[in-house]
Amino acid sequence: MATGRNDPERRERIITAALDLIAEEGVAGTSHRKVAARAGVPLGSMTYHFGGMDELLREAFIRFSSSIVAVFEERLGAANTPDEAREAVAGLVHHLSSGNQRELVLTHELYTLAARKPAYRELTREWMRRSRRALEWHFDPATARQLDALIEGLSIHRALETEPHDRALTVEAITRITKGQGGSS
Repeated sequence: MATGRNDPERRERIITAALDLIAEEGVAGTSHRKVAARAGVPLGSMTYHFGGMDELLREAFIRFSSSIVAVFEERLGAANTPDEAREAVAGLVHHLSSGNQRELVLTHELYTLAARKPAYRELTREWMRRSRRALEWHFDPATARQLDALIEGLSIHRALETEPHDRALTVEAITRITKGQGGSS
């Protein structure tokens, strides 16, 4: 592993460490010192790579939200028919609620941060815009907006329930929202 400023992976390790800490301790429990220790980098390199904690948090949440958008794009990009698109949406709900506690916590930490600090709202709006754009590959904009909200809501409900609903309920909700969008409605 390279050391010093010539370490091209250092910035990425810092971002990964920040996301791991946020998932474990929340934004409030994440500090430069903890992130540096987790990433295995000198504390001074934190200020070399990031102008402050806000910049690090923004970069970390941009990476996180981009990874979720990539899942949307992968699943919806594989759909060729309206029915396959509906199935992809159901797959998204069940994937996002499949017990990945890290993703659930990071999502809620970002939403909480955005609720408290307007600068982070733009980040969440961009995330939603990109998710809806992928949904619009198959559905009109109004339907895409409704599906995006459904995916978020059902994913949260499924992840937090002691006995989450089955796929049939997800498919029924998607079918109701997409009625008239082609395929078997």
